[in-house]
Amino acid sequence: MGLNGAGKTTSSAKLANWLKTKDGRAPALIACDLYRPAAIEQLATLARQIGVPVFTPPPEEKDVLRSAKHAVEWLANTPHNVEIYDTAGRQEIDEALIAEVKRLKEFLAPQEVLLVADAATGQQAVSVATHFHEALGLTGLILTKLDGDARGGAALSMREVTQRPIKFAGIGEKIDQFEPFHPDRLAGRILGMGDVVSLVEKAAAAIDEDEARRMEEKLRTATFDLNDFLEQFKMIKRLGPLENLLAMLPGMGNLKGLSVDENQMKRTEAIVLSMTREERTKPDILNARRRQRIARGSGSTVTDVNELLNRFGQMKKMMKNMGQMKKMMARAQRPGLRPR
Repeated sequence: MGLNGAGKTTSSAKLANWLKTKDGRAPALIACDLYRPAAIEQLATLARQIGVPVFTPPPEEKDVLRSAKHAVEWLANTPHNVEIYDTAGRQEIDEALIAEVKRLKEFLAPQEVLLVADAATGQQAVSVATHFHEALGLTGLILTKLDGDARGGAALSMREVTQRPIKFAGIGEKIDQFEPFHPDRLAGRILGMGDVVSLVEKAAAAIDEDEARRMEEKLRTATFDLNDFLEQFKMIKRLGPLENLLAMLPGMGNLKGLSVDENQMKRTEAIVLSMTREERTKPDILNARRRQRIARGSGSTVTDVNELLNRFGQMKKMMKNMGQMKKMMARAQRPGLRPR
């Protein structure tokens, strides 16, 4: 539950996705927002995306308790072990809607009563959390919109006035940008210390260990080609927006205006995808005619193609030099060859 626009429907689906993919549960979603038809359709669409069953009331239904009873009947024949009810958005002064959700809580007797709150609301969060907690007895909080600038005021305030834990945080718009809340990591971001633990966890979840080992060998032996470059690109994209990744590095979170040109990254990927597999393996065969074709196919210019190839050539040269230096150091450290 929560205020209008806090992100309840999206958070419901994100929580279901997290429970399914990270915790091995079988969640079911139940739409209880009878005032905003778009919310029901939004929840149904998100449920289809993540492969989770969803109960949607008929359009003419206006009684939340009656709808909840129908949902319970539907759930009896639906395989699941977690139920997530997405309630209607309300203003904190809307006593009629608060009374409605109180009746819903009494009927369902849920194990968790989670307030979804926008981290950007600032000190308004105190009165919001207080009002909902006094009326409904919260068991926890979900903070949304924690991506972007570090925001700690709302987290600290709501935790203090409710004495209830912040259980999850939404850190982006995508369905998988949702994670358990770790206060020490948020503190690290606020203080500019970064969040290397979260960064490592993201990398571990997105990157295949054998693939990483193979890529490391290619880099070390300078046999890295544009096919590998493309795979690396895809690997980085799986980690999420680069601004979020950079903000996790120590000292980077406090840099103002930190941004990455996503269009440039898309253009780079389009250029490589416009090459044949042979061209990616042997960039030396890319003559003027081939480069013109690649530029047309990727919607870029020949200059863009040339710049990418130049950067790639410099990177390979650097890798080769590093490999040679490593071999020289290894030979120098053999018995009898140590410098005096």
